[in-house]
Amino acid sequence: MSQTINKMSDLKQYEEAIVKYNKELRIKSLPVISSEFHYQFVNELKQSLCDLRDLKGMALRNNWALCSDWDIEAPIKEDVIVVTDAKLTIVFASQNIKKMNGYSATEVMGKSPKMFQGEVTDSIISREISAAIKLQQSFEKTVLNYKKNGEVYACLIKGYPVFDIKGRLRHYIAFEKAA
Repeated sequence: MSQTINKMSDLKQYEEAIVKYNKELRIKSLPVISSEFHYQFVNELKQSLCDLRDLKGMALRNNWALCSDWDIEAPIKEDVIVVTDAKLTIVFASQNIKKMNGYSATEVMGKSPKMFQGEVTDSIISREISAAIKLQQSFEKTVLNYKKNGEVYACLIKGYPVFDIKGRLRHYIAFEKAA
């Protein structure tokens, strides 16, 4: 019984020390904005990790022969990554596509990247991209695309054909960011 009283006394002293410490602090709480910022950061990090897992899974399932100089982990946090099949149907889009153009990843699945193009999209650049795709070559172009709300934005696209380990064309991958 005396041990229990001693432990309770120690606990009371500990609580009093915490109260005293907190009273002496100049800042007693975090601004709401900092917790919102933290939540947003953690959520974006979680989405990037899920995107990375999904993209690596796609690469494994399709036996991608990835270039050794590709660093997918860095761009998945900053860039939008869009993967199409060989017929140019979108089969993967990273979650941060919504920040760039307002579309969610699920909204673009099964569609053509041409969904982002419109009246002000330069037809010469579009033809150059199409030619590179037909020749199964990589390309880097800046195009004027459209956001979901109709607003125009400049988009830097670095596109690459992706082959499997037998040399067959499987997908195209594009690393995109607002220019």
